[in-house]
Amino acid sequence: MTAASTIKTWYLVHKWTSLVCTLFLLVICITGLPLIFHHEIDHWLDDAKPVSEVPAGTPPARLDTLVDRARAMYPSEVVDYLFFDPDEPQVYVGMAKKPGDGQVSGHAVRMDARTGEVLLDGPPYAQDRYTFMGIMLALHVDLFAGLPGELFLGFMGLLFCVAIVSGVVLYGPFMKKLSFGTVRAARSTRLKWLDLHNLLGIVTLVWAFVVGLTGVINELSTPIFRLWQSTELTRILEPYKGQGVPPALASAQGAADTARKALPGTEVSFISFPGNAFGSPHHYIAWMRGDTPLTSRMSTPVLVDGKTGELTTVARMPWYLTALELSRPLHFGDYAGMPLKILWAILDIVTIVVLASGLYLWLARRRATEARVAEIIRKHQQAAEPQRTPA
Repeated sequence: MTAASTIKTWYLVHKWTSLVCTLFLLVICITGLPLIFHHEIDHWLDDAKPVSEVPAGTPPARLDTLVDRARAMYPSEVVDYLFFDPDEPQVYVGMAKKPGDGQVSGHAVRMDARTGEVLLDGPPYAQDRYTFMGIMLALHVDLFAGLPGELFLGFMGLLFCVAIVSGVVLYGPFMKKLSFGTVRAARSTRLKWLDLHNLLGIVTLVWAFVVGLTGVINELSTPIFRLWQSTELTRILEPYKGQGVPPALASAQGAADTARKALPGTEVSFISFPGNAFGSPHHYIAWMRGDTPLTSRMSTPVLVDGKTGELTTVARMPWYLTALELSRPLHFGDYAGMPLKILWAILDIVTIVVLASGLYLWLARRRATEARVAEIIRKHQQAAEPQRTPA
């Protein structure tokens, strides 16, 4: 294969992978902008009561107190999980109509972690999905299509990564006669946008590839977690096979304390109750996180017997779940405060320009090609007309 044919092949790869994914990537990038600042936007739109001012060193309320309060509010429902806000002294008590039904009938009661006061009796998840941030998240993650939508957008992200690689391969041959950063603004509009497209694309290359690749990993979160459930978790739960949710559960506070003793130096970030769709029918699963910038993004599941409250095992995370957890903050720039979020937003906007300019270049080239074809046809028709002789 000659160098010219190799370049032509890479050009076709870049052209078609870009065209197929561009519109969907534009949706992802546009919805990703508010999601970069989701903590700040959620706080701004939050209509919950503020947490109480309490003396420094006030111990947290017992988890059993929070659980009992939520059960008293919804006596016909079951507790599905406890989520501990890493930024605010708040605990979300997830409720569901029955065990394993959280995704369908679930909602959460938010409470002050120190006083146990109810801050917000949240709406059903299905309703929350149609708030502003809920719509942005759904469009960004699955286009309101569930798992098929996640897998489809994951494939679009993969095409985006291929388009980036092919664009890098083409950059050298196409720009070898121009200095880096050259934008021929005095020439045609299409040529100016071609230079801008190439310049912005190469400048944001590493960021776009990292965010695209981590986006693909995030879109696979559901099947990745299901893989862990069907392999590692199934092996751990083999001795409990056939046992359902215990009729009387052990103390949730006791389960958290047991998990802390099993992994000193960690804190509980999430507890799935027995029967949770992503947990165990017989166990509390306490997800423990560390206190360093890196370990705070990584979780280790600790299984506590839901009937006796005794430690069952500390389940080590497989590499694919570790990769998933590390990809999440990297994808949204959510690990180094506001300066990194602002940088992520700027790069996101630049990527939107790259995508939009690529679409414009294709349309402009297509129009130019159609115009040339029309001109050739017109000249051919003129040449084919019989020559008129003067009378």
